[in-house]
Amino acid sequence: MKAIVPIEPGIPRFAQTIWNDRLAIAQSRVSTWYQSRIRKEPVMGEGISHVGIDASKGSLAVAVLFWGREGVVEFSVSNEVGAVKRMVRKVQKEASGRVEFCYEAGPTGYVLQRQIEGMGSECVVVAPSLIPVRPGSRIKTDRRDARKLAELLRAGLLTAVRPPNEKEESARDLVRCREDVLEDVSRCRHRVGKMLLRRGLIYRDGQAWTLKHRSWLKSVRFEQPSDQMVLEDYMLALEQMEQRLKGLGQEIEALSKSEPYRQWVGVLCCYRGIRTVTAMTILTELHGFERFTSPRQLMAYLGLVPAEYSSGEKVARGRITKAGNAHVRRVLIESAHHYRHAPSVGLALGKRREGQPSWAIAVADKAQRRLHLRFRRLQMRNKPYGKIIVAIARELVGFLWATLTEQAASKRKAA
Repeated sequence: MKAIVPIEPGIPRFAQTIWNDRLAIAQSRVSTWYQSRIRKEPVMGEGISHVGIDASKGSLAVAVLFWGREGVVEFSVSNEVGAVKRMVRKVQKEASGRVEFCYEAGPTGYVLQRQIEGMGSECVVVAPSLIPVRPGSRIKTDRRDARKLAELLRAGLLTAVRPPNEKEESARDLVRCREDVLEDVSRCRHRVGKMLLRRGLIYRDGQAWTLKHRSWLKSVRFEQPSDQMVLEDYMLALEQMEQRLKGLGQEIEALSKSEPYRQWVGVLCCYRGIRTVTAMTILTELHGFERFTSPRQLMAYLGLVPAEYSSGEKVARGRITKAGNAHVRRVLIESAHHYRHAPSVGLALGKRREGQPSWAIAVADKAQRRLHLRFRRLQMRNKPYGKIIVAIARELVGFLWATLTEQAASKRKAA
């Protein structure tokens, strides 16, 4: 119920203040000849209790703000399935209405969120980097973090992430596993090259790790048996990693040809510089693509927009924010290098486009022409090569967003 309360006798009506009894937030109302500047604040739902959880490997720090009660109820439980069930049931029993849980996204994954929602309560997984922080706060404990999450959840100041389901998370882990093995292959090659460099052996007949280079490595012989053993062990480890990489690539290829990825991968592979692994990385990391309502929102999520610190008439922009998903940002940067070449459709790209919608091919061709032209213009302005590639990757995101949005609309029409 809203009631008009005069600030002080003698003050005109337009200067009076309307108090919201539920939030105790003052909002000013002016007469019709004043510009209205009423601020809309989040309203705490009736009958909703809010629970903040600070999750770690061994335990959960819990803070509960029950509806209609004063103070915070705090306790801790072990991070086990049975203990979590008892905790959720206890809170649901003592609460007078609906219960909302929240915890920060982190190494504990989404098992806790699925378990809580499986018991009939809502659970929000919070983006840690977007949690408001007090500048003067210098004390951090699990108990304080849990209480802070509960208070911010009640105030509506937390930003939720979109948790993947079990199938989406499984596919994402498969793609990330290949990425990890690719890094291991690079480390194994470095070990071999640096070991030979310490012995004064340098390959000068072309690029490294070609068939000719591998034949040269097999012909290398050392006087000391230990050196020969080290080289053979390094080469054995490299061969094992390359076999693992090949096997994971085959698994990703098979997954991309199954539903729900088949059509999405097909339209993404119409672009130059995007093949199956890159397309699967984009799709598995951006699960629930429909939540991005504009290309700029997707660019910001991938950290490809410049940082800005502007005040008054001063406008200061810096490097890209590098916020959000680094996996997708990396593959897009790699794909952007292809657009330094003149537009063309080679044998591999033509084969990937077979059987794909004509609209997807048209958008990909338009992207190829536009991005190459932008690359040339930035190059003529003597921009650093790294900045040019980032600019190309950012604009490529806009084309990918348009393609995925059109594909989603086509699927809805077909359904």
